[in-house]
Parts: sequence; structure tokens; C-alpha cells
Amino acid sequence: MAELGKVYLVGAGPGNVAYLTVRAQQLLVTAEVLIYDALVDSQLLQLVPDNCLKFDVGKRGGRISTPQVEINQLLVAQCQQGRQVVRLKSGDPFIFGRCTSEIEAMVAAECEFEVVPGISSALAAPLLAGIPLTDPVLSRSFAVCTAHEPEHLDWGALARLETVVILMGGRCLPEIVAALVRNGRVLATPIAIIRWAGTSQQQVWCGQLGNIVEKTAGVSLSPVVIVVGEVVGWRRYLQVDNFMQEDAKTLNMSIPLQGKTILVTRAAGQAGQFSLRLTKLGATVIEMPTLEIHPPTSWENLDRAIANLADFHWLVLTSTNAVDYFFARLLALGLDTRALAGVKIAVVGEKTSKSLQQHSLQPDFTPPEFVADSLIKHFPEQLAGKKVLFPRVETGGREVLVKEFTDQNAEVVEVAAYQSCCPETIDRVAKTALLQKSVNIITFASSKTVTCFHELLNRIPESKEQFLDGVCLASIGPQTSKSCVDLLGRVDVEAQNYTLDGLTLAISDWAVKNTL
Repeated sequence: MAELGKVYLVGAGPGNVAYLTVRAQQLLVTAEVLIYDALVDSQLLQLVPDNCLKFDVGKRGGRISTPQVEINQLLVAQCQQGRQVVRLKSGDPFIFGRCTSEIEAMVAAECEFEVVPGISSALAAPLLAGIPLTDPVLSRSFAVCTAHEPEHLDWGALARLETVVILMGGRCLPEIVAALVRNGRVLATPIAIIRWAGTSQQQVWCGQLGNIVEKTAGVSLSPVVIVVGEVVGWRRYLQVDNFMQEDAKTLNMSIPLQGKTILVTRAAGQAGQFSLRLTKLGATVIEMPTLEIHPPTSWENLDRAIANLADFHWLVLTSTNAVDYFFARLLALGLDTRALAGVKIAVVGEKTSKSLQQHSLQPDFTPPEFVADSLIKHFPEQLAGKKVLFPRVETGGREVLVKEFTDQNAEVVEVAAYQSCCPETIDRVAKTALLQKSVNIITFASSKTVTCFHELLNRIPESKEQFLDGVCLASIGPQTSKSCVDLLGRVDVEAQNYTLDGLTLAISDWAVKNTL
């Protein structure tokens, strides 16, 4: 009997991954199928496994969208194939989430389902803008409505309420203002427009019914939450940003990447700790897999070297991938770290050192600068007559390091421990961000990520100059910077400390200088 599937109708909250519920995150990281709406933040899409099937069924006003009946059929079809399906909806599924027809379709098809609540933007947006929806004096109640079809609303009743929250009303703001005034609201009534609430792009316009249309003229008000009522006046006292605006430097130093969208090039499937660092500093991060790591074409040479480990004086590891694949192969051959008795270990880079420590080993030598050139310059003993094992990437590795060791009369045995290659297609979210020119900074943590990024960019018909114009290209170190200049024409930021922490600091400094 085929395994039964299940559909989870999950609320994504207002956007930022920080406001996702624990239950929602648990479901995303194990999802086999993700069916998501247009307003779902790209960071949430990166939580799902790499092999998760993704379907964008978003509905946005004025654009071609997937008919609801097709969404219903898709949910049922994927569930009936025995898959765990996450239907990710912005905000809360039961607040203007169009859940009724989807649940009816699943009930009719006898598909198991579960509804997982989320934080509605109707509640989160005012809070994040410093506007309380209730107040003992100014607002003893509030109403939430959608202006998707404003002609069907009872504006007389809404105008009599102390506080009104309106979703999906950006395109018809003039009609909303006119309807409220026509039904008794005075022109001096406070109103706030909150766009992209809960994200680093959040913007707030405050005014009165009499001038808010003029204040927001020419601005695309989508997605927005509109708050009408005297409680809007509390914002000047409760919004932290207002106090910080008097000292822009202090604000920028505390969240230097606020409002910046950063494209992080990385290997597919690797942990996003770097992205987490950037997010904590206010950035919106889009991860773009530019490398796929696989076993080497053949294990023969590495196996031979492992069988003769006692012949080597040094083991040199220059990446976490080299560490991971070397020790995985050691275990596959029935050996453990005791086989390295008498062999000294040199590593390049802080991450490589930490990866080695996970195998209960400390490096015998780590150069003061996290680049291969520093390894040669500061090597702790004479290399003449030493036999060095160098597990490395199958192609495109550190030829300079091998040459320098050989020039000092060391015997270097190079063996392929893994191979890295470019993905066949560019990530959809990253491609969309580049096409829409919404990326401010692109980061590169290795020369290979630059090479593969360049290759993926060339697969898009539009010219790469169009995507990179005005975008800051940030490099982790000299070799990566050289690749940026050779392939992309320039590099704008280079980390002084050749680590991800150093790259984070360099990006933050650049952002502050280009904001003040």
C-alpha cells in the first residue's frame, strides 16, 4: 500500500524568517513539496531541502496568476503521490488566505491535512511600525478588512470605528480615503501606510486623510497595510527608529545592512551561517548555489595515499570539503584518526580548522593569514626532503601552493578528494532578483564561486553588465578578488581578514559609508 501524503496549510507570517513559528520551520525543513504564494519571503524558500519540489502559485494584482482550481488540483495530486506538502501562505492561512476551497478539495479527495497558524500582517505591521491597535482611551476596538473589492465594504460602519486596518488597499488608496471622508471621517484623521512590513525594506508613511494620497503619489504601494485612527499618533513616541534618526550614524552602526539585499554565492547544501550573520545585521539575504560538491571521479589515488599514510610527514588541508571527504574516505576504508599518528596536519582557514576539530584533531600549523601563500611563507620547518599529502579538488585547485612546496624540494602527492562543478541552472529566486535589479551586494568566498557565477550569468540572455551595474562585488581575499577582476571586470570590497567574519565586517563598513 502506498504511503499516505499530507498537506500542511502553513502561515508564513509577515515575511521575515524571524517571525516564522517553530512549527512552520519544522515543516519547511522536512517538506517534500512546497507550494507558495507571491508574498512569501525568499529566505523561507531556502529552508526547504535541496530536493524539495517547489511550485510558485502566487497571486498578485494585475499579473497572470495560477487559477485557484489548479492550485486545488496540485495540492491533491501531490498529496495522493504520498508526499509531505507544505502550502505556504503569507500571514495567517485563515485571514484572507483563500483556504476554504483548498480544504474542500482535500476533504473531497480524502487527503489528510493540517492548518498551521501564522502571524497576520494585520497585527504585525502596525506593531512593527510602532502603532498599537488598541488603547484605553483612543481605541477600544479595531476592525480588519480587505480592500480587494472596496465596493463591497460597509464604509459607513467602518468610518464609525475608532481604528481600521485595511489590507490589499494600496491600489485603491484614493477610493478608500474618499469613502471614509464621505461617511463622516474628518480630513485630519491620522493614517499610516506600512509597506513590506517586517522586512528590511519596510517603509512607513504617516499623514492625514487629507494629504496621504499626495504624500504617496508615484509610489508602488504593494504590499501594504493601512491603519486609520488616532492610534497612529502613538508612532512618534513608540517607534524606536524615530529616536535613532537623530543620530543616523548610530543607527547604521547598529544595523549597518538595513535595507540591503545581499546575494550570497555558495556551495549547494552547505550551512548558511554566513547568511545568518548578514540577516542579523539587517540584510535581506538571497542564497545562490554556485557550486555542487561531489565525490571524485575515482577514489583510487586517495585510497592508495591513505594506505601509505605512514610514509607522509605532513597532511595539508585547505578547505572544509577536503576535510570532510578525506575523513569520510578514511572511515570507509575501515580506519580512523589513529592512522594519522606521526603525521602532522596543516590547515588553511578558520573554517577548515574548526572542521578538523570536529574530528577531535587539532592542526599542528595554521598560518596567521588564511590564504595558501601564508602557508608557504610561515611554514614551521624546512620542507626539503619532506613528503606532503595534499587532498584537493579534482580540477582547478591551488597550483601555486604545489609549485611553492616543490620549489623548496618537498615531495608533494596531490590526490583528488572531491570535485566541484557548476549547477546546470541558475537558482530561480536569485535569477528573479538579478533581473529585477533588487540586489545591492554580491559576495564571493572563493575563486570557484566567481567562476561558476560568471558561467551561470552567461546562460541568461541579458548581458551580465546589466545585472552588475551599481552592485557591490565583495570578495573574501586576494585570489578571489583576482577572479572577480578577471571575469566580472572589477571588485569593490575585499576583506582585510580573509574569513567570513572579515567579509561581513568589510560589507558592513561599505554599507555605512554608502548610506551616510
